[in-house]
Amino acid sequence: MQVSIKAFDELTIHELYQILRLRSEVFVVEQDCVYQDVDNKDQKALHVIGLKGDEVVAYTRIFKPGDYFDNVSIGRVVVRQDQRKYGLGKKIMLATMAAIDQRFPNKPIEISAQSYLLRFYTELGFSAFGEEYLEDGIPHRRMLKK
Repeated sequence: MQVSIKAFDELTIHELYQILRLRSEVFVVEQDCVYQDVDNKDQKALHVIGLKGDEVVAYTRIFKPGDYFDNVSIGRVVVRQDQRKYGLGKKIMLATMAAIDQRFPNKPIEISAQSYLLRFYTELGFSAFGEEYLEDGIPHRRMLKK
């Protein structure tokens, strides 16, 4: 998987379409969650795109401190269902955290993690804090990586 990082204005129409399609396939259809994915936050984010050939198979978005949480944050972590067996979730997260280290050195990273993925994020160095809460009907926990 090749990874590229782009600001919103640098995305091609083809890339943006594939990103939105992937997010919809997983977060709306697969997780059976009706919510507004296109949230007017993509314009502020850095987009981390995992490609196999010209297909988007993994994705995250990064927010600078203050744009989502007080800390740097990562959101919309997603891997296409047929690609999960290849460890692409870990690969896209490592690439995302490396991009954060480059752009925001020594800054904590905060996420809102789906509760069933706590172990995955813990293995990447995140620690849960606070109580579990529902976000779009799905249990979540806040997590921090210092």
